[in-house]
Amino acid sequence: MLFVQYPKCTTCQKAKAWLEGHGAAFEARDIKLQNPTEAELRDWHARSGLPLRRLFNTSGLQYKALGLKDKLPAMSEDEQYSLLATDGMLVKRPVLVGDGFALFGFKEADWAEQLEKK
Repeated sequence: MLFVQYPKCTTCQKAKAWLEGHGAAFEARDIKLQNPTEAELRDWHARSGLPLRRLFNTSGLQYKALGLKDKLPAMSEDEQYSLLATDGMLVKRPVLVGDGFALFGFKEADWAEQLEKK
């Protein structure tokens, strides 16, 4: 599995500790140093089953600075993917990507459900 995180984020730290505590094998990636590509974001979005707007880190400084709350509804999906690919800090994190799934944000019950399927 791929674990995409921002190491300074407390939620990401909690999710990583949870994965380690459950013996999950994963590759960790710093979202700030290695931003997800547009192709990755499209793939992860398809695997997640979430509305595209849920991939945005709505509590992030960059999201607020760009005024995305008001701009997103008028943007096309292509524009949203392109924007997300410009800065990893715009992407909701942590992200856990595995065979047939992608989870955005840390909800222990959802993560446990995916690990049980493995």
